[in-house]
Amino acid sequence: MARRYLFTSESVTEGHPDKICDQISDTILDALLAADPASRVAAEVVVNTGLVLITGEISSQTQLNFVELARRKIAEIGYTDADNGFSANSCAVMVALDEQSPDIAQGVNVAHESREGSSEEQLDAIGAGDQGLMFGFACDETPELMPLAASLAHRLARRLAAVRKTGELAYLRPDGKTQVTAIYEDGQPVGIDTILISTQHDPAIADLTEDAAIQAKIREDLWAHVVTPVFADCAVKPDDHTRFLVNPTGKFVVGGPQGDSGLTGRKIIVDTYGGYARHGGGAFSGKDPTKVDRSAAYACRHVAKNIVAAGLAKKCEIQVSYAIGVARPTSITVETFGTGTLDEALLLKLVEANFELRPAGIIEAYDLRHLPGQRGGRFYQDVAAYGHFGRTDLDLPWERLDRVEALKSGAEALLAGVA
Repeated sequence: MARRYLFTSESVTEGHPDKICDQISDTILDALLAADPASRVAAEVVVNTGLVLITGEISSQTQLNFVELARRKIAEIGYTDADNGFSANSCAVMVALDEQSPDIAQGVNVAHESREGSSEEQLDAIGAGDQGLMFGFACDETPELMPLAASLAHRLARRLAAVRKTGELAYLRPDGKTQVTAIYEDGQPVGIDTILISTQHDPAIADLTEDAAIQAKIREDLWAHVVTPVFADCAVKPDDHTRFLVNPTGKFVVGGPQGDSGLTGRKIIVDTYGGYARHGGGAFSGKDPTKVDRSAAYACRHVAKNIVAAGLAKKCEIQVSYAIGVARPTSITVETFGTGTLDEALLLKLVEANFELRPAGIIEAYDLRHLPGQRGGRFYQDVAAYGHFGRTDLDLPWERLDRVEALKSGAEALLAGVA
């Protein structure tokens, strides 16, 4: 008998309080790296009703107007009306920043490499910015090799923001959340059990003022303008048995920072794989690429995605770990959940032969310091909402399938050697 179960993932729109913080943090990072690629950045943001607090540690040769950067990003997200409880022009912006600790800096600047016989001094010149463990994941459930529920939740959230910004559903406000529950049989998605959308909206819509009538209108519009377009090209679709829940409390007028405080790094599961894969616990936004919480998680996704695309596994999870100030990972682990065509020990050999996992090597391979300068002063802020992985709307270096052929040929050589 086929094993049947449900799995759920969520996403949030760019107007969610936590995502406002992530985007401001990464806007600051973009601006600093565009002006000074050697900047060391750990920018944290807090928002509440009428308030933005920018804090953390920054060491850079450039001086920026952080207040203006925050206001511009808030306006871009859509908070321009003071009646909404939070507005780009009227909120207070406080700045409380320090420089990076010199104790951390010395470990990052010069790696204390203990392994003998290394001649790659440049790649060993940057140690990890902290200890920790990071994961990367890929699976064959979607064309972008992401878990289905997470992929759909992000697509719904992006579409929700799009119809607001284009005026297609002009009564929507910036804050929103989506959630998708997929039905699985024997490890493969076969249906959609539940779609949930909670979206902030105006108190009245056209001539409708009764809550029940407003919610009925929102439900009808979201199905037509958000859900239907998102599922148009999906192999797994909702059916007559799919539950569609919209604003389950009855209305959602008070939202954004007025409804809930926000904090950088509080949506790490939304940022990654929707809970489908493990997470090392480190957030991404506001951190320059010497912070392996961010850069190594990107590298691990690149590894896992290329392994799955090469047909070496249907699911692949990569874990790496680091010690502060040490360039080489303290461990690398490959897990294929029984779906691999190679023994995992052999896959590990392929990973070590084809991917650079030292911080300096990761930064160089993806050009992580210079991307904002190359792309008009923005790069990291664009991945700060709707997920850092599986993005079909952005050209992200860790999403490229540029090692597939090398992995295939390497696997053939390993198998020939084993035989």
